[in-house]
Amino acid sequence: MTGPLSAILGFGLFGVFCLAFTEKILPVPPSHVLLLFLGMTAAPDSSMLAILLAVTTVASFAGCLVWYGVGRRIGFDRADRLLAQFIPTVRNYLPIAAGALCLPALPFAMATLLGATIWNAGFLLTGYLLRGSGQDSFTVGLRIIVIVVALETVCMLALRYGPAWRRRIRLALG
Repeated sequence: MTGPLSAILGFGLFGVFCLAFTEKILPVPPSHVLLLFLGMTAAPDSSMLAILLAVTTVASFAGCLVWYGVGRRIGFDRADRLLAQFIPTVRNYLPIAAGALCLPALPFAMATLLGATIWNAGFLLTGYLLRGSGQDSFTVGLRIIVIVVALETVCMLALRYGPAWRRRIRLALG
């Protein structure tokens, strides 16, 4: 592994924190890719995997709190216009809306911490289990990312069109 990524990871857990925090602020690469990669390459054993989970969760949480603060600062109207620019990665920018709507900080923080822990654990553990499996990491990672994006799309469509579909089904069935 060479290049800027290896240089950042050369800082150890601080580098991991910086990567996970930066991904939450500017999702390039997306968390799917980053967490799978870290699980595959930076966790030689289960204790390090647990440490990576803690560090990436705290970093994700801190990034969400930054966006929450931005939302609180700019208010609902400007946050609504700003969010429209980021629709493909809405999950990363929902804290702006939460802050702009002045949602209570403690419940938001608790839910964010739980969500980040579950999200990060899934991808870190998957990457950890795949390392050394003899399978091509890129191909497996790409398949997982496609599956996750497909599931996110299905969930988004179900939330968006589900009520209308249920009404149509009820009308059709009488």
